[in-house]
Amino acid sequence: MRKFEGFEKGINLGGWLSQSSLEKEHLETFITEKDLERIASMGADHVRLPVDYLLLETPEGEPIEAGYDYIDRCVRWCGRQKLHMILDLHKTAGYSFQEACRCGSFFKEPRLLERFLRLWDRLSQRYGAYDFIAFDLLNEIVDPNVSREWNGLAERTVRRIRLHAPLAWILIGGTCYNSINTVKDILPPPDNRIVYSFHFYEPYIFTHQGASWEKTMPGDFRVSYPLTAGQYRQISESRLGGVFSGIFRGMDDAASGREMLSALFEEAVGIAESRRVPLYCGEYGVIQLADVPSALAWHRDLHAVFEQFGIGRALWNYKGMSFGLTDEHYRDVAGDLMALL
Repeated sequence: MRKFEGFEKGINLGGWLSQSSLEKEHLETFITEKDLERIASMGADHVRLPVDYLLLETPEGEPIEAGYDYIDRCVRWCGRQKLHMILDLHKTAGYSFQEACRCGSFFKEPRLLERFLRLWDRLSQRYGAYDFIAFDLLNEIVDPNVSREWNGLAERTVRRIRLHAPLAWILIGGTCYNSINTVKDILPPPDNRIVYSFHFYEPYIFTHQGASWEKTMPGDFRVSYPLTAGQYRQISESRLGGVFSGIFRGMDDAASGREMLSALFEEAVGIAESRRVPLYCGEYGVIQLADVPSALAWHRDLHAVFEQFGIGRALWNYKGMSFGLTDEHYRDVAGDLMALL
């Protein structure tokens, strides 16, 4: 499978220019050049930078130059630290993965689609000349029923970006929150600088145990790793109404650990190989409510699978957001986790 050169071991800067208050004090202090120095010292070769549209444009869609200044800073820092960078549009006008149930009109509303395209016009004009920056079109399309519409929009966006950035790598993900199971539904690559992106948080009931933002997840729910695929499926069905069990249907119930994770990758790897497209994991991680030994075991197994298939990736997250590598929860194993990027 083709490798995504320069984007093999990375980390997300979530919570800075996205999913935050976007207030000046936060923007000035949450991430600084010292953080990029630290990331480079971990052996990472890139960062993924999530950005919300509200940083970059007014409610009416007019550009906010001061917002672009923060991306410019990260570009300069990455340049000095010899880090590549993925510019990830995390939310756009009319669409947010967090409010997807209220965003159904996004894919049918010409005004919103053109605004999305214009934003990528500006981003690609401004950053397309940097050979160390790649573009991630839109974070986590949720509804599987809009796969056709999303593919059409992605193809249009690639054409617009190519007017300003003919050689930039462009990342396209599938539906169901960018699930590895929907890589097969991504459009055939429109050119040879396309990357198929996915996010990986399986078993979800382990990596997101007790997550307050999941309506079907009890706050006191806890589960360890590794268990077998059958055990995770049974626990999900008996305690969580089966909401997160679908990923294990059809899998060998006895599969566990690295074997279980590897099996979940096989279809996507086959698709990427057949289309000669690099495969990239834009997010993976374990919530800080999980016990540390289990989290470390999961990271070791997933790292082995990434290495087995030659897949580039970016850990979620550098700090905060309930997943932070540098937070107190992972203090005693931070060095081990950094070695597993």
